[in-house]
Amino acid sequence: MIKKILLIACIAFGSITMVAQTTVTGTVKDAKTGETLPGANIKIENKAVGTTTDFDGNFVLEVTDNPPFTLEISVLGFKMEKVEVTKNNQIIAVTLTENETSLDEIVVSASRTPERVMESPVTIERLDARAIKNSSAPSFYDGLENLKGVDVNTNSLTFKSVNTRGFATFANTRFMQLVDGMDNSSPALNFAIGNLLGMSELDVNTVELLPGASSALYGANAFNGIMFMTSRSPFNDQGISFSYKQGITSQDAAGDNSFHDVSIRMAHAFSNKFAAKATLSYLKGTEWFATDYRNTANGEYAAGDRSLNDFDGLNIYGDEVAISLGGAIGRVSRTGYQERDLMEDYEAKSVKLNTALHYRPFGDDRLELIFNSKYGVGNTIYQGANRYNIKDFYLAQQKLELKGKNFFIRGYVTTEDAGNSYDSRFTAININRKWKSDQDWFGQYAAAYLGGVPNVPASNHAAARAVADSGRLIPGTPAFKSAFDTVTADPNLVTGSKFQDQTKLYHGDVNYNFQDVIEWAEFQVGGSYRRYSLNSNGSIFTDYDGAIDYDEYGVYTQMQRRFLEEDRLKFTASLRYDKAQNFDGNFSPRVSLAYAAGENKNDNFRASFQKGFRNPTTQDQYIGLDAGSAILVGSAPDNLDRYTSAPLNVSTEGMAFAGGATKTLSGRLAYENSFSASSVLAGAPAAADGALVKPEEVTAFELGYRGLIYLGDSKITVDVSGYYNSYNDFISGKNVLVPFYGEVGDNGLSLLALKNGDFKAFQIYTNTTAEISSYGASIGLNTKIAGGFDLGTSYTYAKFDFDQASDPDFEAGFNTPEHKVKLQFGHTNLFENFGFNINARWQDEYLWESTFLDATIESRTMLDAQVNYSVPKWKSVFKVGGANLGGKEYFSAPGVGAIGSQYYVSWTINN
Repeated sequence: MIKKILLIACIAFGSITMVAQTTVTGTVKDAKTGETLPGANIKIENKAVGTTTDFDGNFVLEVTDNPPFTLEISVLGFKMEKVEVTKNNQIIAVTLTENETSLDEIVVSASRTPERVMESPVTIERLDARAIKNSSAPSFYDGLENLKGVDVNTNSLTFKSVNTRGFATFANTRFMQLVDGMDNSSPALNFAIGNLLGMSELDVNTVELLPGASSALYGANAFNGIMFMTSRSPFNDQGISFSYKQGITSQDAAGDNSFHDVSIRMAHAFSNKFAAKATLSYLKGTEWFATDYRNTANGEYAAGDRSLNDFDGLNIYGDEVAISLGGAIGRVSRTGYQERDLMEDYEAKSVKLNTALHYRPFGDDRLELIFNSKYGVGNTIYQGANRYNIKDFYLAQQKLELKGKNFFIRGYVTTEDAGNSYDSRFTAININRKWKSDQDWFGQYAAAYLGGVPNVPASNHAAARAVADSGRLIPGTPAFKSAFDTVTADPNLVTGSKFQDQTKLYHGDVNYNFQDVIEWAEFQVGGSYRRYSLNSNGSIFTDYDGAIDYDEYGVYTQMQRRFLEEDRLKFTASLRYDKAQNFDGNFSPRVSLAYAAGENKNDNFRASFQKGFRNPTTQDQYIGLDAGSAILVGSAPDNLDRYTSAPLNVSTEGMAFAGGATKTLSGRLAYENSFSASSVLAGAPAAADGALVKPEEVTAFELGYRGLIYLGDSKITVDVSGYYNSYNDFISGKNVLVPFYGEVGDNGLSLLALKNGDFKAFQIYTNTTAEISSYGASIGLNTKIAGGFDLGTSYTYAKFDFDQASDPDFEAGFNTPEHKVKLQFGHTNLFENFGFNINARWQDEYLWESTFLDATIESRTMLDAQVNYSVPKWKSVFKVGGANLGGKEYFSAPGVGAIGSQYYVSWTINN
C-alpha cells in the first residue's frame, strides 16, 4: 500500500515539474573552507517546494511559482541563508557559515518559544541528526547518556530509563518524555518504557532535554526533568531513508548473541498542501541474562548456600514462599527457579510503526493539520517490585493536531495491552504450587526433618528438602513447560502470573502566543486535560468491577520581555495551576532572568526560581498487587477497602489466634493496623504512620553561565550551572508489617504474631515529613584542537540530604552517583569522508534503593567508540562501533542482568 502511495506521489510530483515556469540553478559552498556542500536543502520560504545539492554542491530547482520569491538554503550545523529570486533562469552562488558553536542552535522547549541555546533561561541539553551520526552509542537513545548531567539506567536491551538530578528507579515517574508533543508513558505504569513507542532514529529531528523541575509549563509529571523528541516533517525532509545495523552482544552468562536493527522512512510532499510519511523500525536481540543468586533473606544481600533452610536468591523466584515450622525447625522457604528458566529464550524485540498525514490549507506553514498514528509492540524486561517479562506488549497513540505560527490545539489517546506479559516471581511460585501445594510441601519437609520419614536422617535440612522436592518439575521437561504455559496464561495471581492491562489515557493540549497582538512583551496562555481509564481486570489496580476513571487538568500563562540596550536582559515569568481528582489544586510559578554580556552577546548569565509539584501516580492511588515479597496497596480513600489479599498461610503456633490455617487481609489494615518495618528490624516494634498520600512539592533555584572563552585562536564553549532543590511531602513507598492477629500497640497478640512469623509485608504510599534537599552542579567544556578535532568534557556533581533517623521507614531512592565525568574526542572529517568518535564515562559508586532490593552499585568506567565512512554518491554512511569496549560487566541496578559489551556495523542511506 505504501509503495502505491509513493508511486502516485512520484507521478503527481512529476506532473508538477513538467509545467514548471521558473528555473533556478546554483552552487552552495562552505564559507570558511570554500568546499562545496552536498545535500544542502534549497526550498521556497514557507513552502514544501525544494531540492537538494548534488555530490558537487550544485542544484537545479524548477518550480511553478513566478518570481519574486525567497529561497531558504540550509545545512545542519550551518546558519541558514535566504536569497531573493527575481527572474527566471537566475544563477546564484551561496556560501553558508558554520554555526560558531552548538550554543547557536535553536531550541523551543525551555520557554515554549524559539530561542538560541545560548539564551535559554534554564539548563538544556540537545541532540540532533548530526550528533546522532557521530554518536558512538548503538542507538541514539543510548547516546543520551553522553549528554552532560544525564543518567541512563539499563533495565534490559530494549528498556533504558533516562534520569536527571536523582530520585528515580526504572519506574521513573518524575521524568516526562514527549514525542511530537505526546507523552509516551505507559498509562498504567506512569512512565516511559524507554524507546519502545518512541521514535525511529531515521526520523529524529531534535532531542531537547531539560533537567530539573519544569512543572510551570508542562504540568505535574515534569517534576524532575523532561525530554522532547521531535520528528522530521515530510514537507521539509522528503525521500526514502534506510538503515541496517547488525552486531552482537557479549556477556559471560549469555555468551555472544546477534542482534539486528532495521529502519525505513518514506516521506513525500504531494503538493504545497499535502504531505505524508511512514517509518518502520524492527529490532531483535537477546536480553542480558540476570544470574545474581546472592541470598536476600532477612534483608541481607550476600553469598549464601542455596541448601539453607531459609534462602531467597535475588534472581531465583518461588523461594520467597516461607513460613516458620516451629522452634525445632525454624523458618523454611520453598525451592525456587532461576530467572533464566522462567524467561524462555530472553528474546528482546521492538517493532515501531509511525504514520503521519500533514495538510496545509493555504499551501504554507501558516496553518497545518496533522494526523499522527504510532504503534509499538515488543518484548522487554521491566524491574519494579518484581521482574516482569514484558512480552508482546502493545502501545499505540493517535493524535490530531492543528497548529499555526502562534498556536496549537492537540488531542491524543494512548492505548496499551500487556499482551502475553507475566510476573516471573509468581510464575515460579505457582508452578511450585501447581505441582505440590504449600501445605503438602511444608508438611513433608517438617515430617522428614523430625524423623518421620523412613531412611531419611532427622534434623537434616538438606535431606528434608530433598524429600519435599521429590518429583519437582524440572526446567526443560514437557511437564515443566506445560505448567509454565498454564500459569503464564492465567491472570489470577493465586494460581497464575499473567499481567493484564488495557488502560487508556486521553489527553488534550492548547497553547496560544500573543506575540502578534501584544508588542511590549510576549504572552502565552495554555491548558491541558487528561483522563486515565484504568483497566487491568484487577491484576494491577483494584479495578475488579470495571475501569477506574481518573481526571487531571491544568492551565498556565507565561510572559517574556527583553530589556536594556540590544535586548540584553530577558525576563520570563510563568504560572501554572493544576488540579487532580483526589487532591487540592497546586500553583507552579517560575521566574527567570537571562543576561547577554560581551560585544557579540557571547557571555550569557542566567538565574531561575520555580516551584513544582507532582501528583501521586495512578499506582500510588489505585494499585492492589501482591508482589510476593510485599503487597502494594494504593492510598486513594476509595481504594483501601477495594483490595483483599489471597489467603495467606499461618504458622502452626498461630492458627488458634488467626482462626484457621490461612488469613485474609484488607488494604486498610496496611494503613491503620501495621508495624513500621524498620522498628521491627530494630527490635522495638512500633506502629507505622499510615497517612494517605498527597502531592509532593519542590522549590528549585538555579544559576548558570553559557559562553565563549577565547584562548589564542581557540574557542572554548562553556556551560556551567548549579542548583538547589528543597522538597516537601516527598512521595515514596514505606514498608510496613501487618500482623495476622492482634491490634498494633496491644503489647500482646500482635507481638506474638511477629514472633511466629504471622505477618505480611505491605508497601504503602505516603509522604515523609522529613526535610529533603538535593543540590548539584555541572560544567561542560567543548572546543576544537589540532586542526578540527572535537574535544569535549563534562563533570557533574549530585548530592542529597536526608536525616534517616527522622523517618526510618522512608527510602528516598536518590539512585544517582555523586560524581560523573564524561569525555568526547573525535573528528567528523579526519580525511575525506572519514570520521570517528570516542566517548568515555566514569561514575563513582552509590546506593540504589528500590522495592526490589537495596544495594551498592559499584563505580565503573565505560568506553564507546565508532568510525564512519561516507559515500556521498550513494548518500550513505557506513559505521563500525562498540559499547563498553573494556569488556568489564557492570550492574546498573541490583537484580538486572550484568551489562556486557555490544559491537555493531551499520549502513544508513538518506535519500
